[in-house]
Amino acid sequence: MTTHGPEHAGGGEPARNLDYRIAHLQDRLASGDLGELGVRAEARGQTVLLTGTVPSAPCRDEILRTVHEELAGVPVHSDLVVTEASSPDHAEELS
Repeated sequence: MTTHGPEHAGGGEPARNLDYRIAHLQDRLASGDLGELGVRAEARGQTVLLTGTVPSAPCRDEILRTVHEELAGVPVHSDLVVTEASSPDHAEELS
């Protein structure tokens, strides 16, 4: 799990409207070029936990970029799994 963003002490403006910002992020992820519905963002105190499965590392990077744009100033913990489905590079030996 990785952590992104500055740490906040106390309840500032980002914490007050965090649920709204997360909902806006979910809408943006679902309707954007990625059309990503398998990523979930949840408020955990004053931080956000990002979970889910994505098809590739570039997709994960684009999602993280979008998250940081939408949730600027909020610490984000990312637990995104990449399930890159590429073809095998060699034949499987069967016995």
